[in-house]
Amino acid sequence: MKIISWNVNGLRAIIKKNFLEYIEEEQPDILCIQETKLQEAQIPEELAELADYLQYWSFAEKKGYSGTAIFTRSKPLSVLTGLDDDDPEGRTIIADYGEFVLINCYFPNGKMSDERLAYKLVFYDKMLDKMDNIVQSGKNIIVCGDYNTAHKEIDLKNPKANEKDSGFLPIERAWLDKLVEHNYVDTFRYFEPGPDQYSWWSYRFGTRKRNAGWRIDYFWVNDKYIDNLSSAFIQQSIMGSDHCPVGIKM
Repeated sequence: MKIISWNVNGLRAIIKKNFLEYIEEEQPDILCIQETKLQEAQIPEELAELADYLQYWSFAEKKGYSGTAIFTRSKPLSVLTGLDDDDPEGRTIIADYGEFVLINCYFPNGKMSDERLAYKLVFYDKMLDKMDNIVQSGKNIIVCGDYNTAHKEIDLKNPKANEKDSGFLPIERAWLDKLVEHNYVDTFRYFEPGPDQYSWWSYRFGTRKRNAGWRIDYFWVNDKYIDNLSSAFIQQSIMGSDHCPVGIKM
């Protein structure tokens, strides 16, 4: 099984580029996308071509903002949106596949204001509570998506220059440390310890050409499930968004 996560930064835009061709070539069993930036009435007609996939969506109340989707060959036992009853920004889809629970999430960005940073940190804590509850119920968990934080200095090109910026603040990174303390595993780092592996690049200053990026897109799993994985990967050569796809094979 191959599961891929990709922040597409606008589904309607990327579908005019390489989105359907990418799926045709990669043939993922499950594809999780973030930042769809559309409402239900705006789902592109071209997605009807994906006849082999069931589609599950979560939409933000604000138009042209946030949003997540899962495309899956296998029907989940259940699908829920949100970490609780309230998900006005369409950030989370939780799909129970029996053997594991998959959470596709577009975590908040804290750069806009102190209020959004506080919102991000509360969201982080809600996510960890949800993860712990699922694992304590006896199920395995996979949490993928755009976490909007680089964990270690190796996970961004210029750590010193960004240590006071949201996305690499100590308080944000501490939550990723907490995931480790709660026995979750960063799947990419489990398989790939080397540097210069990023999943997001600013559109400014030619950063992608110079590979001056950040690794902020992840797959984390509970430690007892890591042996079910054969690899984890970042597809830095795939264009179309300011993020590239990341994935795991099981």
